[in-house]
Amino acid sequence: MYYRQQLRRFLQSASQTLSIFQYCGRAIALVWTTNRQLTLIIAFLTLIAGLLPAVVAYAGKLIVDAVVVAAQSSADRDRWVAFRYLGFEAIAVAILAGSKQGLALCQSLLRVLLGQKVNVLILKKALTLDMAHFEDSEFYDKMTRARREASSRPLSLVGRTFGLVQDSLTLITYGGLLIRFSVWAVAILMVTAIPAFVAETRFAGEAFRLFRWRTPESREQNYLEWLITNEAPAMEIKLYQLGQTLLDRYHEIFNRLFGEDRALTIRRSAWSYLLGLVSTAAFYVAYVWIVIEAIVGTITLGELTMYLVVFRQGQSAFASILASIGGMYEDSLYLSNLYEFLEQKIPDRQGLSTQGTLPGDGLRFENVSFTYPGQEKRALDDVTFHLKPGEKLAIVGENGSGKTTLIKLLTRLYTPDSGRILLDGLDLQIWDVEVLQKRIGVIFQNFMRYQFSVGENVGVGDVAHLEDRDRWVQAANKGNALSFIEEMPEGFQTRLGRWFKSGRELSGGQWQKIALSRAFMRTSADLLVLDEPTSAMDAESEVQIFDRFRAMTPNQMAILISHRFSTVRMADRILVISSGTIVEQGSHAELLQAKGRYAYLFGLQAAGYR
Repeated sequence: MYYRQQLRRFLQSASQTLSIFQYCGRAIALVWTTNRQLTLIIAFLTLIAGLLPAVVAYAGKLIVDAVVVAAQSSADRDRWVAFRYLGFEAIAVAILAGSKQGLALCQSLLRVLLGQKVNVLILKKALTLDMAHFEDSEFYDKMTRARREASSRPLSLVGRTFGLVQDSLTLITYGGLLIRFSVWAVAILMVTAIPAFVAETRFAGEAFRLFRWRTPESREQNYLEWLITNEAPAMEIKLYQLGQTLLDRYHEIFNRLFGEDRALTIRRSAWSYLLGLVSTAAFYVAYVWIVIEAIVGTITLGELTMYLVVFRQGQSAFASILASIGGMYEDSLYLSNLYEFLEQKIPDRQGLSTQGTLPGDGLRFENVSFTYPGQEKRALDDVTFHLKPGEKLAIVGENGSGKTTLIKLLTRLYTPDSGRILLDGLDLQIWDVEVLQKRIGVIFQNFMRYQFSVGENVGVGDVAHLEDRDRWVQAANKGNALSFIEEMPEGFQTRLGRWFKSGRELSGGQWQKIALSRAFMRTSADLLVLDEPTSAMDAESEVQIFDRFRAMTPNQMAILISHRFSTVRMADRILVISSGTIVEQGSHAELLQAKGRYAYLFGLQAAGYR
């Protein structure tokens, strides 16, 4: 029973080891599609570099034997034979050196191209992911593992594969020369390199498991680096004197990770040295054997020289073959991270419709419920309402009540667990997602502050018209940002932010006007969603914004999320949400008269102005 279990474990381990080499073919295909010409040149140079070492070794044997003959003869012809062999060897060495230099050059060029290709594959995959992926810490670990070393490992794997071919050719030709001396010499050559290979493969597996296990700590290190060096948190970190605390935490994580690395590196080096001694001992046993054969006259002096070179270099070539196999195994382990990420399953988006079945019906939420992945409490619970064309709807509620979640569902960043969301009588899941999102203009509470020009910051609201200056002006005018943009030295061409040269920083209110203008870029949008759009603006700007907003969007639906009751009272209808459920709805006057949750919150806020 015991032996059966051990055999089963061995076979299972062997199966896993062999399965990991499936990535060799995928890596070669990846390199081939990156640049076919460079791949073919590398393959050709690999053949030359694999065949020539034996030619050089044999030429050395011919030179020594020719010198011995010339020394025993006074004929000029015998002397010129040695020089001809010497010239032949010099040409072979020059070609061998050129092939190795060519390999280094091509691999260097291919490395850059391949790194770019892999990074683009990762970025393209990221663009297809749902919001749920980006809010999942385990998925972030997976993406981090894919990005780290993924750009270098495919070429490393292919390089080792070509190296394996090169060393195999070298070993075959060396073996052909050495077998003339003794089959046992060839056996010694191969057997003594195996222990080092087994140890290296084992340590490669341990290093990979360590790499996977501590990905969260590595991400935390990167986060601490960002906190210390980035503009956004700099002010608060200096004010609260957090710098040294964060640096100490960074050191603590490094020291812990370094301790693990050090222990593995020491063990790996110690075993490599000890097993390397086995190969060295085998070489000197063969060395003595070959010398004895030369002394008794069984082999010539030239053959002595050739066999010593062949055995030493053959031993190195075989060790290199095993090291390449071990390295390919290690590279394949890391490549499994890349393909695990690239093959991450994405839910199929079936929607293809470009128009609704009831044009002019507006937006409907019908018994919509939603729970975030990994959470037990519902973020939205049985939400139902109808927003008619041209109607302005305000949503109020405490933090965490589900207001922003509602917007995420509306924009199809998430899918409801139950219930339906309809636009023009058609379920959002049936709409073509690009067509749907073009009909919605959004300013999120945590909007992006792009380190681009002013025009591009506005233009990203409609990427199809990113460079359309006329639309910039119209959108900035609607967003009440045109006046301060025109006062900038380069107008819409002024770069914003401090990350790049000549960048200009804006106040919070100005940034918010830029973001609001961004929402107005979508002139075809018939639904505008404003999540705390004026939280950083002064009272006068807020009134101006909403007066202009109502005047410029008479036929568009709008959803406004705000904590300021002076803002929401301008809406046609107000929803009050608490714990993901609508507890009240009506106009400002109706809700005050009902003396419910809205009236209570309004009274609290109004009391602050008395």
